[in-house]
Amino acid sequence: MRKASWSTLRVRRKAGDPRRGWLTAGSLALPVALGRGGIRANKREGDGGTPRGTFRLKRLWWRADKYARPPTRLPLRAIRPDDGWCEDPADRHYNLPVKVPPGSKADRLARADGLYDFIIEIDHNTRPRVAGRGSAVFIHVARPGFAPTAGCIALTTPALRRLLARLGPRTRIVVE
Repeated sequence: MRKASWSTLRVRRKAGDPRRGWLTAGSLALPVALGRGGIRANKREGDGGTPRGTFRLKRLWWRADKYARPPTRLPLRAIRPDDGWCEDPADRHYNLPVKVPPGSKADRLARADGLYDFIIEIDHNTRPRVAGRGSAVFIHVARPGFAPTAGCIALTTPALRRLLARLGPRTRIVVE
């Protein structure tokens, strides 16, 4: 029997530390790393802020070369070596997945440090995409010690994998 999916995930900052927080889903509460700029209502590219708002979970990207297909109701996409994300506000592909040519210094999703082994793409700045309003805001794996992100929400690998089985396309994340 499959567990029912959660309809809402909530993220709140931790008292006394704007770069850390808690993600709650039902009775579950998990520590998270937030952006180095804390939670921001007016997200801008490069400000290090985690955007405040309610967002849809669009799809899960995962490293199929390192992990078996995770159980989830989210649409899935295996990360390939040439997958990247455009963070250049002047580019017409801004805040979209792109193919990264060999030798490029652009941001790749297949990272050696494991931070992007599992990425939940959310719909921040997607409809419409506005140049400079923030790109590549994901839910992903946390750095050791929950070091701040560039604006994403990050959890430990075990916590993130635990969430995946209960997430689906109707799940929303509310960042408060």
